[in-house]
Amino acid sequence: MTLLRRLPWLDQESLDFPDPSSALREPNGLLAAGGDLRPQRLLRAYQQGIFPWYSQDQPLLWWSPDPRMVLRPDQLHVSRSLQKVLRRGELRISSDRAFSTVISSCAGPRRGSTDTWLLPEMRTAYEQLHRLGYAHSVEVWRDDTLVGGLYGVALPGVFFGESMFSLVSDASKIALVSLCRMLPGSGYRLLDCQIASAHLQSLGAELLPRSQFLAQLPAAAAILRPAPWPYNAAVLYHSSDP
Repeated sequence: MTLLRRLPWLDQESLDFPDPSSALREPNGLLAAGGDLRPQRLLRAYQQGIFPWYSQDQPLLWWSPDPRMVLRPDQLHVSRSLQKVLRRGELRISSDRAFSTVISSCAGPRRGSTDTWLLPEMRTAYEQLHRLGYAHSVEVWRDDTLVGGLYGVALPGVFFGESMFSLVSDASKIALVSLCRMLPGSGYRLLDCQIASAHLQSLGAELLPRSQFLAQLPAAAAILRPAPWPYNAAVLYHSSDP
């Protein structure tokens, strides 16, 4: 409770956020509390390098960590074992065919825990962004069964990865590989991974000072319409496709 008293609380009527440079050092990046998850506020947040992250027993919390973990799509590291899985072409990839199912699967409790940060109101908010053309999913299929995927928010030049899931070995990695193959062709320079982890670093992600990350985000005027999305939603891709 003492920590929450140190935070600015967002005005329900205003979409303004505090300057990300004012975020706390501990916990790293905690910036503000309160507000809501309407699409306009979410888009304003992402355009400033801010994202929501909170649990059932907490108020709505907003974050902007420093440094920021990012992945440049052309620097994704694909291990030899994963290359073999991709070449077999046994799995198929699609986009935006099962957004609601992907986000529900990402909301499932992780091993050894019964908690989820993807609360019902969070899922509803991202589904609204999806209907508006700003949030997208990548799905991985074995035959007609969804076995993995990821979702996130697309703004010009940057894809903000939110979460991923796997029901079979390597399915979420295959979704990530497919995404990284497709993003550069539509002008995406960065895939935001938000918070550092050894797993992401093993895939080629790097830490970027927050100031450098923010300098690469689009201007507010650029987010008034959805960014181009590289996938043709009517097409299914094999994991072996270049």
